[in-house]
Amino acid sequence: MIDFVATFIFFFAAIDPIGTIPIFIEVTRKEDIFTKRKIAIKATLTAAAILLFFVIAGEFILNEINIPLPAFQVAGGIVLFLFALSMIFGESKPEEEVKMIPDSQEKAIYPLAVPSIAGPGPMLGAVLRTENASFTFWEQFQITMTMMSVLLVVLTFMFGSSYIYRLIGNGGASVASRVMGMILASMATESVLAGIRAYFSL
Repeated sequence: MIDFVATFIFFFAAIDPIGTIPIFIEVTRKEDIFTKRKIAIKATLTAAAILLFFVIAGEFILNEINIPLPAFQVAGGIVLFLFALSMIFGESKPEEEVKMIPDSQEKAIYPLAVPSIAGPGPMLGAVLRTENASFTFWEQFQITMTMMSVLLVVLTFMFGSSYIYRLIGNGGASVASRVMGMILASMATESVLAGIRAYFSL
């Protein structure tokens, strides 16, 4: 049985649903309510498909190119840590990703689905948290469903984005993003240490 709370917190920190709100508002500011919801659904489904791909094929790809999972765990933890540092000390997720918004019709894909929802943190987490050697198929299914529940939170937040944004503002979203960065940094450190232990026990 997996730790649902820890798994949920990990993916909540990595995906950062609160930080997605300003990006969604900026992406859809000229759209009507029906189009906004359509964009939210499309972005969430796209992000879900991407993360599911990493759950299903991530470890298989690593095995095919002869990269042991502990090595990926260390590398992934380092990348996650750098990603977390950028959330803490750099421009926060809302500030950075609003600048990425293009003048196109595919805003639901970029930057909303990628990298706002399914960024490098969730992609790496999807692989690391579903390791075949550490988790049974049933546990991997539970972890995947927990990840999907975070995406459902993202979709709910996007549907209620106007109301939530009035409550917290861009400053509140920025603070939340930095707090999520701290949580993700600690989890990334644990991933590196676990990867080192696993590598030297091979």
